[in-house]
Amino acid sequence: MASSSSSCSMKHQVFLSFRGEDTRFNFTAHLLKALKDTGLNVFFDEEKLEKGEQLSHALSQAIASSNLSILVLSKDYASSKSCLAELSDIMDRKRNPTDKHIVLPIFYHVDPSDVRNIGWTFKTSFQEHESKRPIEDVKRWKAGFAEIGALKGWHIEGGKFDRSETEYIKDVVEYVLKKLNSNCRSVSEEFVGIDDQKGKLLALIEQADIRVIGLWGMGGIGKTTLADVVYKEVSPKFECRWFLQNVSEKIKKKGNEFVRNELLSKLLNEQEIRIDTPSIGHLYQDRLNNKKVLVVLDDVSNPDQLDFMGVKHFGSGSKVIVTSRDRQVLKNGRANHIHEVEKLNKNDSLQLFSTFAFKLLNPKIGFRDLSCKFVEYAQGSQSEVDNLKQYAKPEISQNLKSSLDGLRELEMNIFLDIACFFKGETRDIVEKILSNYYKGAMCGIRNLVDKCLLDSMDRYHISMHDMLEEIGKDIVRQKCKKNPGKCSRLWFPEDVDQVLNYIQNLVVLKLRCGSMEQLWNEDDHMDLVSLRIIDVSYCKNLRKIPNLSRAINLEILICSYCKSLVQLWKEDNHMGLANLRKIDVSNCSELRKIPNLSGAIKLDLLDCSKCGSLVELWNDCVGIGYFWCSQRLHQLRCGLGRRQRREQDIEQSMKKQMTIYLLTNIEQSMKKQMTIYLLTNVQE
Repeated sequence: MASSSSSCSMKHQVFLSFRGEDTRFNFTAHLLKALKDTGLNVFFDEEKLEKGEQLSHALSQAIASSNLSILVLSKDYASSKSCLAELSDIMDRKRNPTDKHIVLPIFYHVDPSDVRNIGWTFKTSFQEHESKRPIEDVKRWKAGFAEIGALKGWHIEGGKFDRSETEYIKDVVEYVLKKLNSNCRSVSEEFVGIDDQKGKLLALIEQADIRVIGLWGMGGIGKTTLADVVYKEVSPKFECRWFLQNVSEKIKKKGNEFVRNELLSKLLNEQEIRIDTPSIGHLYQDRLNNKKVLVVLDDVSNPDQLDFMGVKHFGSGSKVIVTSRDRQVLKNGRANHIHEVEKLNKNDSLQLFSTFAFKLLNPKIGFRDLSCKFVEYAQGSQSEVDNLKQYAKPEISQNLKSSLDGLRELEMNIFLDIACFFKGETRDIVEKILSNYYKGAMCGIRNLVDKCLLDSMDRYHISMHDMLEEIGKDIVRQKCKKNPGKCSRLWFPEDVDQVLNYIQNLVVLKLRCGSMEQLWNEDDHMDLVSLRIIDVSYCKNLRKIPNLSRAINLEILICSYCKSLVQLWKEDNHMGLANLRKIDVSNCSELRKIPNLSGAIKLDLLDCSKCGSLVELWNDCVGIGYFWCSQRLHQLRCGLGRRQRREQDIEQSMKKQMTIYLLTNIEQSMKKQMTIYLLTNVQE
């Protein structure tokens, strides 16, 4: 039963229906308090009903004056005639398309399938009603009860494996506020997390000086969905409107003229317009000038397509919404405002996935962790969260794969390099390395950001969507399944082992958390002239660094957390290392001595902190810009004295992952140089 905390003539935001004997003093009481704490006016307290006023009339008035109904469906809910009457009235309002009444069921310790199919205790309750009540009333109740069992809501199973009721109540309140704030005038309940962005676009449409609005984002992020929601919201205000989907695909299949003729036919209400010239004739221009139109051009890949469609001829007050994966298309197409479509946050992603996977607003017990992993994999991409319900990986990635269409050779190569090796790496290092191989590498990286194939870069790191990373690796993998030696980029350890000793012009070797005892044999005569970076941190079995006398251009050597490392190299190897700028051997617990580095004239950082066994440095170490050493160091002849640095905790994920970068230029059977990258990513 339910009743009101104020006069029944007052507008209520929430009507709360529940079975008093089941939940009045526990879950429902806590939910009521949480709702009221947000300032919502909730119909609940029957003690406020006027004496002599009929309960059924009061309830009907309260339901009619509320925006949203919450029904706490417990095991004895169907045994109450008043509860069923409430439910039936609520469902009547929901069926009325002009009402827009929102209904949220909470399946409290009951299975939604038992509600849909009227099973368990509900079957007995309805059998009792059939023996005492008019058959038409019971039929109406049963229809409403089964119908609400098919709605999306929260399933609170209870028990030690379920979440606490406090967490569920928090989710319910947040969802209610979101629904009420958005007013839900035209947005389907399936469109999760879209209300804020819709509001921003509606505000832009109201601005007279904004004519063309660009929606920019990666494939599958929800550009088309957002455009559709806004289009449906504002289209009644325009004399003519048309939503032209998949513009680029249609032009590719049918040509520019066909697509333009289709658009003009809809806007001008004229069948079979046929214009086969580059420009629109004056007659059609004048007719368009007289019309206030709303047009959505979905998935535009070329700025010239906007001019070709006649956008500049649309009448005063017209609005054009253009979606594109390429920011430069929108800029060059003279969009007045470009809105970057936002990813779904974690909660919205989980809710959207649960809606499709479980027909609920929360994951079922036992599936929450798995659901969270799926959501994390999709990383806020609306269509990918949607598609995960099908467990069909080719379909999941199709939207993202199409984003690669039209990439130039330079952009594709940089995309594959970053997908295979440089995701998460520092921006300056990536730009420096790629600039050695590609003319215009920095421009290519910026273009990939504009095309949403890289995340917007912060000052330090480069990143991309996990599924784009997998797509890039798959492209490379498909080209050299049978012969890894001919592959342009390698990351599987077994493939690396086959070709490592034959590599020439090695540029970067990055091997974290490897299990090898040595990198290569001293007698292998590796070509190290181009080698600039070595990172073998967390290689717990590595005992020594091989002869690097040929690595005359080496700039960075990182061997931190190599627990078995005893020595870097022999003193008699005559290491020049004139370009060496950084050495990090921190946390190498077995390292006893730092060899002579007097030839490293550019060295400005030497970190040997927490090297518990380190007892000796070479004699001449003056000139190092930054120097950290162990407290156990007995022989230190250095003008800088001793300093210590507290090391930050290394992320656990870093400790578990092994990555190798081997950048090389080799000539095989090809006339031109081939860039080969080798990367491995395995678990310890």
